[in-house]
Amino acid sequence: MTLRLYDTAARSVRDFNPLTPGKVSLYLCGATVQAPPHIGHIRSGVNFDILVRWLRVSGYSVTYCRNVTDIDDKILDAARAEELPWWAVAERNQRAFTRAYAALGCQPPDVEPRATGHVPEMIMLMQRLIEGGHAYAAGGDVYFDVTSYQQYGSLSGQRLENMRAADDTDDARAKRDTRDFALWKGAKPGEPTWPTPWGPGRPGWHLECSAMSTKYLGATFDIHGGGLDLLFPHHENELAQSRAAGDGFARYWLHNGLVRISGEKMSKSLGNSLLVAEMVTRVRPAELRYYLGQAHYRSEIDYSSAALDEAATAYRRIEGFVTRASELVSANSAGPDLHSVPAPFAQAMDDDLAVPQALALVHDAVKDGNAALAAGDVCGTAKQLTVVRAMLAALGLDPLAEPWATGQPGDDLRSVVDALVAVALQQREAARARRDFAAADAIRDQLKLAGVVVEDTARGPRWELAR
Repeated sequence: MTLRLYDTAARSVRDFNPLTPGKVSLYLCGATVQAPPHIGHIRSGVNFDILVRWLRVSGYSVTYCRNVTDIDDKILDAARAEELPWWAVAERNQRAFTRAYAALGCQPPDVEPRATGHVPEMIMLMQRLIEGGHAYAAGGDVYFDVTSYQQYGSLSGQRLENMRAADDTDDARAKRDTRDFALWKGAKPGEPTWPTPWGPGRPGWHLECSAMSTKYLGATFDIHGGGLDLLFPHHENELAQSRAAGDGFARYWLHNGLVRISGEKMSKSLGNSLLVAEMVTRVRPAELRYYLGQAHYRSEIDYSSAALDEAATAYRRIEGFVTRASELVSANSAGPDLHSVPAPFAQAMDDDLAVPQALALVHDAVKDGNAALAAGDVCGTAKQLTVVRAMLAALGLDPLAEPWATGQPGDDLRSVVDALVAVALQQREAARARRDFAAADAIRDQLKLAGVVVEDTARGPRWELAR
């Protein structure tokens, strides 16, 4: 089956045919770093990480570019509120995003450009637009003339006559049309500035992504992604300015659904944002990734603690089988064979990344694997383990692979706990060997009170933390 993806511009699922056979160029609108990330921000990273993983499993070479907007009205507002330099706020929150992406197992992009590092490219793009009659300088600002581009509104399905004024400047009197959007914002006291032929100032939000994406992926590239909330005006404006300048720009537009709480979009201003740094103290990072990735990427997630707990429990069932099975077949050191992905799983993923159906197949395979374990069927267990790990690897959820196997917060503490529990289990085994079952049971009960659950297996006792 050919990979098919829902293209927002076409409003339909299309066969995916990359510009260059065997290679995929993908640009994801990354973070605007005025605040630390909540799970609504990171959902996009998880969804597109799954896409990148599946493209690579499918044999494509992927160039993945995810930007950072490190200069913006919101960053300047946050800096003023905290009485800090704007760059200090941006740097602190950029690092928080990097930690959050890594914590949830998102592979780093091939390139992660910052807006402030690409002002020369933005100036060149504005020059092309002005020379082509699509932009104009006024009062120190530079604006895009939306009436000059006949297809404006085509991506989001809106008509120009029905659009409201662009709310991107304090004083719109310099605009020819209130719907024109700012490419460049003239210098203001206390704000950072860069020199341009039209005066000092700083970039407008939309200009940044057009300049960065085409610098690293070319004038025409395969996929542009981001959250559905970016469709208008951000992506609409990116498309307009890039096409008006003569670039082919993105051939497919993919948008992930939003995370809401009680039907409201998560946002810092609403005070209902669930920060990733706090969420990973409630559930483990792998469980949070499972929660954010289990729904279809285009669907909306309405957050609840009950749904999060259900997702964590579901992941633990998978993890439990993988752990027990790997102990039985001594496969801890063997990496997953991605060629072992079953055809129904591949068909689900090729159908616009149907992760819910793909996970259903994972759970079916886990059920069969647990049955093989219970029957002592080593060959059957090994077969199911291979299949399960291959599917999990494609989703970034293999418990025995990076980053879940090592490198997670608390690993140093776990090694200490592991050593202490090992001593207690040795004492328990010694008590059982001398048939002092009361002492053995007492050790097990004390461990349970401390939050350590002991399971006796054919290969000896194993333990895990109570959940």
